[in-house]
Amino acid sequence: MDALKLKILEILKEDARRSADLIATMLGTAEAEVARAISEMEADKVIVKYATVVNWSKVDDEKVTALIEVQITPERGHGFDAIAERIYLYPEVKSVYLMSGAYDLLVEIEGSSLKQVASFVSNKLSPIDRVLSTKTNFILKKYKQDGIIFEDQEDDHRMLVSP
Repeated sequence: MDALKLKILEILKEDARRSADLIATMLGTAEAEVARAISEMEADKVIVKYATVVNWSKVDDEKVTALIEVQITPERGHGFDAIAERIYLYPEVKSVYLMSGAYDLLVEIEGSSLKQVASFVSNKLSPIDRVLSTKTNFILKKYKQDGIIFEDQEDDHRMLVSP
Protein backbone atom coordinates (compact mmCIF):
# COMPACT_ATOMS: atom_id res chain seq x y z
CA MET A 1 0.00 0.00 0.00
CA ASP A 2 1.37 3.38 -0.93
CA ALA A 3 2.19 6.18 1.52
CA LEU A 4 -0.73 8.38 0.45
CA LYS A 5 -3.29 5.69 1.25
CA LEU A 6 -1.70 5.05 4.65
CA LYS A 7 -1.88 8.77 5.49
CA ILE A 8 -5.52 8.91 4.38
CA LEU A 9 -6.34 5.92 6.59
CA GLU A 10 -4.72 7.58 9.61
CA ILE A 11 -6.72 10.77 9.03
CA LEU A 12 -10.01 8.88 8.58
CA LYS A 13 -9.32 6.74 11.64
CA GLU A 14 -9.00 9.92 13.70
CA ASP A 15 -12.23 11.40 12.26
CA ALA A 16 -14.21 9.55 9.59
CA ARG A 17 -16.31 12.65 8.85
CA ARG A 18 -13.42 14.45 7.15
CA SER A 19 -14.11 15.16 3.49
CA ALA A 20 -11.83 14.31 0.58
CA ASP A 21 -11.36 18.07 0.08
CA LEU A 22 -10.15 18.57 3.68
CA ILE A 23 -7.90 15.49 3.54
CA ALA A 24 -6.39 16.73 0.27
CA THR A 25 -5.65 20.10 1.89
CA MET A 26 -4.12 18.40 4.94
CA LEU A 27 -1.87 16.26 2.72
CA GLY A 28 -1.12 18.88 0.07
CA THR A 29 -2.48 16.78 -2.77
CA ALA A 30 -5.36 16.93 -5.26
CA GLU A 31 -8.89 16.23 -4.06
CA ALA A 32 -9.50 13.90 -7.02
CA GLU A 33 -6.47 11.80 -6.04
CA VAL A 34 -7.72 11.49 -2.45
CA ALA A 35 -11.26 10.62 -3.60
CA ARG A 36 -9.88 7.96 -5.98
CA ALA A 37 -7.70 6.46 -3.23
CA ILE A 38 -10.65 6.31 -0.82
CA SER A 39 -12.88 4.69 -3.48
CA GLU A 40 -10.20 2.09 -4.22
CA MET A 41 -9.77 1.27 -0.52
CA GLU A 42 -13.54 0.91 -0.12
CA ALA A 43 -13.73 -1.40 -3.17
CA ASP A 44 -10.79 -3.48 -1.87
CA LYS A 45 -12.44 -3.74 1.59
CA VAL A 46 -9.52 -1.92 3.24
CA ILE A 47 -12.08 0.60 4.47
CA VAL A 48 -14.90 -1.62 5.67
CA LYS A 49 -17.14 0.80 7.57
CA TYR A 50 -17.30 4.34 8.90
CA ALA A 51 -18.24 4.17 12.57
CA THR A 52 -19.04 6.40 15.53
CA VAL A 53 -17.54 5.81 18.98
CA VAL A 54 -20.33 6.25 21.55
CA ASN A 55 -19.86 6.74 25.28
CA TRP A 56 -22.83 4.55 26.28
CA SER A 57 -22.50 5.51 29.95
CA LYS A 58 -23.86 8.96 28.98
CA VAL A 59 -26.94 7.39 27.35
CA ASP A 60 -29.84 5.80 29.19
CA ASP A 61 -29.23 2.43 27.58
CA GLU A 62 -28.74 -0.52 29.90
CA LYS A 63 -26.43 -2.66 27.77
CA VAL A 64 -24.16 -5.30 29.24
CA THR A 65 -20.88 -6.02 27.49
CA ALA A 66 -18.81 -9.10 28.21
CA LEU A 67 -15.45 -10.38 27.04
CA ILE A 68 -15.40 -14.16 26.94
CA GLU A 69 -12.15 -16.11 26.87
CA VAL A 70 -12.72 -19.32 24.91
CA GLN A 71 -10.41 -22.34 24.79
CA ILE A 72 -10.99 -24.56 21.76
CA THR A 73 -9.50 -27.51 19.96
CA PRO A 74 -8.73 -26.43 16.39
CA GLU A 75 -10.37 -28.34 13.53
CA ARG A 76 -8.15 -30.39 11.23
CA GLY A 77 -7.74 -28.57 7.93
CA HIS A 78 -9.53 -25.43 9.14
CA GLY A 79 -7.65 -24.53 12.31
CA PHE A 80 -9.51 -21.95 14.37
CA ASP A 81 -11.30 -20.29 11.45
CA ALA A 82 -14.35 -22.58 11.17
CA ILE A 83 -15.14 -22.34 14.89
CA ALA A 84 -14.55 -18.58 14.92
CA GLU A 85 -17.00 -18.26 12.02
CA ARG A 86 -19.70 -20.22 13.87
CA ILE A 87 -19.27 -17.85 16.80
CA TYR A 88 -19.12 -14.53 14.93
CA LEU A 89 -22.33 -15.27 13.02
CA TYR A 90 -24.40 -14.86 16.20
CA PRO A 91 -25.97 -11.36 16.30
CA GLU A 92 -24.96 -10.84 19.97
CA VAL A 93 -21.29 -11.16 19.03
CA LYS A 94 -19.59 -7.83 18.36
CA SER A 95 -15.98 -9.00 17.92
CA VAL A 96 -13.94 -12.22 17.80
CA TYR A 97 -10.16 -12.28 18.05
CA LEU A 98 -7.67 -15.14 17.75
CA MET A 99 -5.31 -14.74 20.70
CA SER A 100 -1.98 -16.07 21.89
CA GLY A 101 -1.67 -17.12 25.50
CA ALA A 102 -3.92 -18.95 27.94
CA TYR A 103 -6.99 -18.99 25.65
CA ASP A 104 -7.61 -19.16 21.91
CA LEU A 105 -10.47 -16.78 21.13
CA LEU A 106 -11.63 -13.58 22.77
CA VAL A 107 -15.32 -12.99 22.08
CA GLU A 108 -17.01 -9.65 22.79
CA ILE A 109 -20.77 -9.81 23.16
CA GLU A 110 -23.46 -7.35 24.04
CA GLY A 111 -26.75 -8.12 25.75
CA SER A 112 -29.59 -6.38 27.51
CA SER A 113 -28.86 -8.05 30.87
CA LEU A 114 -26.43 -10.28 32.75
CA LYS A 115 -28.96 -13.08 32.39
CA GLN A 116 -29.04 -12.73 28.59
CA VAL A 117 -25.24 -12.86 28.39
CA ALA A 118 -25.15 -15.91 30.69
CA SER A 119 -27.81 -17.58 28.54
CA PHE A 120 -25.76 -16.96 25.39
CA VAL A 121 -22.68 -18.53 26.97
CA SER A 122 -24.48 -21.58 28.36
CA ASN A 123 -26.92 -22.23 25.50
CA LYS A 124 -25.06 -21.14 22.36
CA LEU A 125 -21.32 -20.83 22.96
CA SER A 126 -20.42 -23.65 25.36
CA PRO A 127 -22.28 -26.41 23.45
CA ILE A 128 -20.27 -25.80 20.24
CA ASP A 129 -18.15 -28.84 19.39
CA ARG A 130 -14.47 -28.26 20.17
CA VAL A 131 -15.17 -25.54 22.79
CA LEU A 132 -13.27 -26.75 25.84
CA SER A 133 -13.95 -23.93 28.29
CA THR A 134 -15.16 -20.36 28.63
CA LYS A 135 -14.43 -17.59 31.10
CA THR A 136 -16.75 -14.59 31.10
CA ASN A 137 -15.57 -11.12 32.12
CA PHE A 138 -18.13 -8.30 32.34
CA ILE A 139 -17.09 -4.77 31.43
CA LEU A 140 -18.04 -2.55 34.34
CA LYS A 141 -16.82 0.79 32.97
CA LYS A 142 -15.00 1.96 29.85
CA TYR A 143 -12.33 4.57 30.40
CA LYS A 144 -10.86 4.63 26.89
CA GLN A 145 -11.85 3.06 23.57
CA ASP A 146 -10.24 3.42 20.14
CA GLY A 147 -7.90 6.08 21.51
CA ILE A 148 -10.75 8.19 22.92
CA ILE A 149 -10.84 8.93 26.65
CA PHE A 150 -14.39 8.85 28.04
CA GLU A 151 -13.72 10.37 31.45
CA ASP A 152 -14.13 14.12 31.79
CA GLN A 153 -10.78 15.53 32.85
CA GLU A 154 -11.15 17.58 36.01
CA ASP A 155 -8.78 20.41 36.81
CA ASP A 156 -6.54 19.84 39.81
CA HIS A 157 -7.71 22.32 42.46
CA ARG A 158 -5.27 21.25 45.17
CA MET A 159 -3.04 23.90 46.69
CA LEU A 160 0.66 23.66 46.07
CA VAL A 161 2.56 22.85 49.24
CA SER A 162 6.33 23.14 49.40
CA PRO A 163 8.56 21.92 52.20
